[in-house]
Amino acid sequence: MSNIETLKKELPPFQIFDLIPQYAAAGAIDPEKVDLLKWAGVYPQRPQEDGFLMMRVKVPTAELSSAALRVVAGIAEDYGRGLLDVTDRQAFQFHWLRIGDIPAILERLDTVGLHTRGACGDTVRAVIASPLAGLDAREVIDVRPLARAMEGTLSGNNDFQDLPRKFKISLTGTPELEGIHLVNDIGFLAHRVGGEVGFDVWVGGGLGAVAHLARRLGVFIRPDEVVEVGRAIAGAYRDHGYRVNRKKARLKYLIKDLGVEQFRAIVETEYLGRPLRDGPPAPVARFGGSDVLGVNPQHDGLNYVVLTTTVGRIDPAKARALADLSERYGKSVVRTTAFQNMMIPHVRTEDVDALVAELQTLDLAPRATLRGTTIACTGTQFCRLAQTETKARVADMIDTLEPLHSDLDVPFVINLTGCSNACTRYQVADLGFMGALRQLKEGGEEEVYNVHLAGSIGQAQRTGSKLKGIVPATRLTEYTDRVLSDFKAHKTEGESFVEYADRMGNERFLPDTVLAAQDAGLEERELVGA
Repeated sequence: MSNIETLKKELPPFQIFDLIPQYAAAGAIDPEKVDLLKWAGVYPQRPQEDGFLMMRVKVPTAELSSAALRVVAGIAEDYGRGLLDVTDRQAFQFHWLRIGDIPAILERLDTVGLHTRGACGDTVRAVIASPLAGLDAREVIDVRPLARAMEGTLSGNNDFQDLPRKFKISLTGTPELEGIHLVNDIGFLAHRVGGEVGFDVWVGGGLGAVAHLARRLGVFIRPDEVVEVGRAIAGAYRDHGYRVNRKKARLKYLIKDLGVEQFRAIVETEYLGRPLRDGPPAPVARFGGSDVLGVNPQHDGLNYVVLTTTVGRIDPAKARALADLSERYGKSVVRTTAFQNMMIPHVRTEDVDALVAELQTLDLAPRATLRGTTIACTGTQFCRLAQTETKARVADMIDTLEPLHSDLDVPFVINLTGCSNACTRYQVADLGFMGALRQLKEGGEEEVYNVHLAGSIGQAQRTGSKLKGIVPATRLTEYTDRVLSDFKAHKTEGESFVEYADRMGNERFLPDTVLAAQDAGLEERELVGA
């Protein structure tokens, strides 16, 4: 077994919460137990020797009160140097924390119903609930009660604190708008069969160095079966998943080796004690969830307003301002999305213009443009695994490109990550950029990006094609601009980039082709980390 497997057997991971006060009092963490801090949502921050920590906070059902948002903003201000991120799993992330700060932070979070238990580590992570739940008129069923039950039953549960690796679950009631299920270990998609509401179940999704999109379990289950089936699948993974090689410990590898039919049989016979009903697939999302930006009508005559954060980064003052706006124009709640954005629901139509005007003053306006469909990971600023800088670089790129391409008539998704771990889903974007280091002939190295073209968690349901060649970090904006300009110039009305790339062929988008003569000779240099 790996070191972490041995450690998990010596100390049940959630017991780390009992040790945190001791570490805080001593001002130091037992180095042999540091990996278990992940189960409390805490990681060492880069560079690890400086002793700073980053922390993830779960947002159950993607919704929190305005009071809770103010507490989150206060923590970022008081302990995290004013830095606050919205993640692509609808959580919040702090940086620059010290171990001595953690007990006080946990107490503050607890006062508003937020916590970090199971936010990281080899356990059931935060359950992703559709940010549209209970709002959109196209919704089949409000999944929030099921997400709360799933969160309470699986995430943070001692029965699932020692899984082979991380385990991710998503639920949506609007499958024609959202495709996030394809990259989760379990995805529940609500739809109707013969007038009956139920769920299509997908299993084994996961990206990273070896990407697998989820596969249908082939069932149609009732809403009252969702938590039970989720627990059974998690249990089957816990007991049958691989533990010797952590690189092959995710559910996707077990599904690949067993086949989805045999895995379903294990779930049914060993964990449920009954067969599940066969069923057809749910509708397919076209753009994979990125066509729900801006101002949208709710089923009750009100509106939900999705605001863009710019790669998830938002300072405490703006977060508090959002809390104020949610009270003035909504019902004192805000939501987070899987595209690092936020939402104010329950806005009266006559108040929309005033809210949008105030959001514009905060540079958080609802925009159905590149800013709303581009996400980036933490990068070398804080992450020990990253090889390239991400958030600042992508924010600058969006500032440059958004005015030039605001006339796009379809969503265009850009996902960028600083290494191969796919924290921001680079393999299922129109343009997915994976950071690496290139060794130069003259010595030294520079940051570069591999390009993954036309992946889709919507209509095509595929990972992108990894293109030959690389894009130097210094030319990322230029490359992206040229691809977007080409797309706009030659696309047909309403044509998605996936459709366009298939029609034109991958060769058209090769970095050497796009950047032309300026990139001559790049293929002669060794690429490290690709």
